[in-house]
Amino acid sequence: MIGRIRPLVLWSSGTRRLVVVLVLVALVLLFLLPRQTQFLLQHLGKPVSDLIGVPLTLMADADQGLHDWWNQYVALQDINKQNRELKSKIQELEGKLNQLREQALASQRLVAILDFQEESAMATLGARVIGRSASNWYRGVVLNKGEEDGVAVEMGVITPAGVVGLIVKVASSTSIALLITDPNVAVTGLVQRTRDEGIIQGTAEGYIRMKYIPPLAEVKKGDAVITSGLTGDFPRGILIGQVLQVGELEGNLFQTARVSPVVDFGKLEEVLIILSPRSTENPEPIVGALIPKTETPQTP
Repeated sequence: MIGRIRPLVLWSSGTRRLVVVLVLVALVLLFLLPRQTQFLLQHLGKPVSDLIGVPLTLMADADQGLHDWWNQYVALQDINKQNRELKSKIQELEGKLNQLREQALASQRLVAILDFQEESAMATLGARVIGRSASNWYRGVVLNKGEEDGVAVEMGVITPAGVVGLIVKVASSTSIALLITDPNVAVTGLVQRTRDEGIIQGTAEGYIRMKYIPPLAEVKKGDAVITSGLTGDFPRGILIGQVLQVGELEGNLFQTARVSPVVDFGKLEEVLIILSPRSTENPEPIVGALIPKTETPQTP
């Protein structure tokens, strides 16, 4: 803190000594001069003192004003310092608040994943996205789980919202998953309302296309498309997206549909890797579970 330093007065110490000497000389002369002169000086004393007192008063007021200004300057410097300290503290608190907000959002996502794992019959492994593809040749993400965690090629990757893609490369502690929008990824899909099946595949333009839809299928815009469960990567019923547009027949044999993915791949942070698409408690395939078993007639 800047100390309170008394400013310099407007006159020097020499000037003060001169004034004191003049006053003393005037007093001596007052006693030594004749009575008439003393009487005259006594009558002239008040005007003279007033004349001398005016500049002295002005100088004293100026000195007091300068002193007050200095004190205000020192106080202003203290206020500026306090403001800088408060701004620094506010920035620090804002940084901590952002960290807490980010932790709260991460907790919400993790709670959703844990709830999904508890309600699902699948054996899944949580993983975090630690990288994204910077190549124009494929669309994928790098995950922080690998072979040491039981991850293998062609395992499905999902979120609580829906399908993400497939594992295509595995290292000891990391893995690469191609997104379902990549042309190299294809899974079997099912139009939930009409129960018509087809192949879901990414395109070079970055959207999803459902191919080989039966020509008489009444697929409409807005229909939900889910996994069919006919392949080993995904179980039946996981949401893939919604139909945006139904296209023309391919060679007059099948319909095609453009599908909007339900997962926002630009905001992908945590995923689930499907270690086993079916419950370990009921390893029987879904198709086999739906078809009633026929008893073999016994020969007499």
